[in-house]
Amino acid sequence: MTETYITRDVPGTLELAATFALTLAPGSVVALTGELGAGKTVFTRGVAEALGVRDRVTSPTFTLINEYHGAYTVYHMDFYRLTTIDEMLDIGVDDYFFDDGICIVEWAEKMGELLPESAVKVTIRHRDNTRREITIERP
Repeated sequence: MTETYITRDVPGTLELAATFALTLAPGSVVALTGELGAGKTVFTRGVAEALGVRDRVTSPTFTLINEYHGAYTVYHMDFYRLTTIDEMLDIGVDDYFFDDGICIVEWAEKMGELLPESAVKVTIRHRDNTRREITIERP
């Protein structure tokens, strides 16, 4: 099933992400794709806040994985800087997918066969300076 939404600003993206978060369960994997600056981290922040995370959600571009605690543990991953599947395996990414937390992966297209078939794919595209097209594809 595929759904497409247009958000008009950051609060709209946060609201859509919060509604989306209510559909997630322990063990869910969210595969985020979109160009640089599309709003992947903003979307992640909306999901995390809806799941009770009170910490400031930031991009893990340099740390690769940020862990947040709320109703569930949220593992926020960013693979922008990684170039091979071996690098992902070296940091133990596959172990996170078997945890009871929620995994949100930015630049998920780099994962290839490591991405679980059960992952919900979220693609974010610029429409203009403030509007975003967000497509959610459920397996």
